[in-house]
Amino acid sequence: MKYNFKYIAAAFLISGMLSAQKINKDEMPKPGPTPTINITKPKTFTLKNGLTVMVVENNKLPRVNMSLSIDRPPVYEGKIVGVSQIMADQLGSGTTSMSKEDFNKKIDFLGANLNFSSAGANANTLSKYFPQVLGLMADAIVNPKFSETEVKNSKDRMIEGLKADEKNASSIANRVSTALTYGKNTSRGEFETEESIKNIQLADVQNTYSKYYTPNNAYLVVVGDVKFNEAKKMIEKAFSGWKKSSTTFSPLEPASNVAATEINVVDVPTAVQSVVSVGNINNLKMSDPNYFSSMIANYILGGGGEARLFMNLREKNGFTYGAYSSMTASKYSPSFSANSSVRNEVTDKAVKEFMNELNAISKVTPEELANAKAKLKGDFIRSLERPETIARFALNEKVQNLPADFYANYLKSIDKVTAADVSAAVKSTIMPNQSRIFVAGKAADIAEGLEKLGYPVKYYDTEANPTAKPSTQKMDAGITLATVADKYIDAIGGLSAVQKVNSITTDASAKVQGMDLDMNMIQAKGGKMKMEIKMMGNTFQKIVFDGKEGYMEMQGQKSPLPDDSKKELADAKELFPELNFAKSADYKLAGIEKFEDEDAYVVKKDKNNYYYSVKTGMKLGETKMQKGPQGEMTVPTIFGDYKVVSGVKLPYKMSQNMGGMPVDFTVKSYQINQSKDSDFK
Repeated sequence: MKYNFKYIAAAFLISGMLSAQKINKDEMPKPGPTPTINITKPKTFTLKNGLTVMVVENNKLPRVNMSLSIDRPPVYEGKIVGVSQIMADQLGSGTTSMSKEDFNKKIDFLGANLNFSSAGANANTLSKYFPQVLGLMADAIVNPKFSETEVKNSKDRMIEGLKADEKNASSIANRVSTALTYGKNTSRGEFETEESIKNIQLADVQNTYSKYYTPNNAYLVVVGDVKFNEAKKMIEKAFSGWKKSSTTFSPLEPASNVAATEINVVDVPTAVQSVVSVGNINNLKMSDPNYFSSMIANYILGGGGEARLFMNLREKNGFTYGAYSSMTASKYSPSFSANSSVRNEVTDKAVKEFMNELNAISKVTPEELANAKAKLKGDFIRSLERPETIARFALNEKVQNLPADFYANYLKSIDKVTAADVSAAVKSTIMPNQSRIFVAGKAADIAEGLEKLGYPVKYYDTEANPTAKPSTQKMDAGITLATVADKYIDAIGGLSAVQKVNSITTDASAKVQGMDLDMNMIQAKGGKMKMEIKMMGNTFQKIVFDGKEGYMEMQGQKSPLPDDSKKELADAKELFPELNFAKSADYKLAGIEKFEDEDAYVVKKDKNNYYYSVKTGMKLGETKMQKGPQGEMTVPTIFGDYKVVSGVKLPYKMSQNMGGMPVDFTVKSYQINQSKDSDFK
């Protein structure tokens, strides 16, 4: 059975294109003199339990921002990895004196925002409601209500999230690259699994809270329309019952960069793109003399749309929608990383360009240096309008051991950086000769090209364990296109039943970013098709083809079908293309690959692949090449949950990745041989 899901993906790709106003790029705005920055210093006091409180009075707006940060190193959780997140999920789920429903109703009634994490909490409110919101925040932190039911609910949600990420290349890349960098059995490299989440018990959650969510390593910063003396009294009363802990922390496990640059590959057979990251760990701190030089180097390399990586990989080569880098002067995990998601076909070329840019960043032009300084200074000045920025500054000065005038001299420090300073800084922060090039993608498509780049290539599974290079399996000599097609036809009901199907009408639904998506598709022999997609009840896209001519309609605008689309639809005369496998020279049997963790025969037609289970013969999925704004990209569709409809098995689950966004369709109903010629007009 064929599905023209590529046209659904096209709708999402086209709708994302934006127009922009023309600007005169020849006229560079002239920078003014560096302004003097006056940042209000917080008034600080410490509670008996060790909680450090910083208050910044700012009466410009009748609002108050509260930020609680717990400064502790990463802790190894072992068999209960994820317990900190489960613990944080309980905060705000009611207190010992208030139910979850009543707690949430009060927050909503006050129009406040209140969020918790394993590293602290934050809140925003109108100043007139500050006492109430402060009380709710403190009550949730000091008197959390941990229950078996809520812990189970949190575990279920977390496991559901892990399952949703099982085939997500970005999630896999983040997990495995971190594990390889720090070691999977360390505090900074371990990751959650379904088993570790199931191991977590209520007592583990309570123990984590009492040991690590404590006031004696916490900072509360209050910025906004408050009076210090009044705020001090309220905070002392609200948080005085928070009990300190005598917990001591083990030194962080040692970690180092690779001795020489290497490529690490994780095979994600269904990946539509390769997730590429190039990075290393370093010792950069905000208090270091080369901090500002390193930030400027990073900005020139990958700080935005005008940076070198973006201009190279997107603008010049069209490999990706964007390429960026980051320099993190973290207290516990300082690091550098450059990353992007690129089309499978250009993965090796993209890696080569990444390394070219990392090697070249030691030399910057006067224009690049001036532009970077102007942008970083502008970002800094604009950030001062946000209360949370002032809170972050106050916290950083304490936690990062910064000099008292660090932010007052921020702009001057940027101005002082020279091109020579940048060259010196990158030697200890961007190290292209000791970087880990990490790639998560379809190994069958990318491995050969990567191995020609000259770096050692190592392969890992999705759990960060070393593994052999994925390879295409050998087929028995008796396996042909005809036998694969016949096995599939037999598996779904047999040739006689399949030949009786002249049209298929499909009604399916999905959710896209919380919005309802409904699809009605009518397909008939002769290449006829009508597809209508509705989002939130309104027609989003419509395609109609009668076998010779057709049109497409998107967001109210109607246009003729392009000639290449008409040809593709007209050529697909059979509802089940497998009937043509043995008759057409266009289809080739390419071997056996893993698809959805199952051995599958791969049938190729041009740049499209079709996958059939070696074991059952059922069609597991397909990948088709789709043209987008940045060139061609692979769009996969996964089929499952087959059920008999009028003697033929059809899939009731169809999952597609549309422009990097996973969409899972559930079929509500099928109708066989119910189409009319008028449907395709």
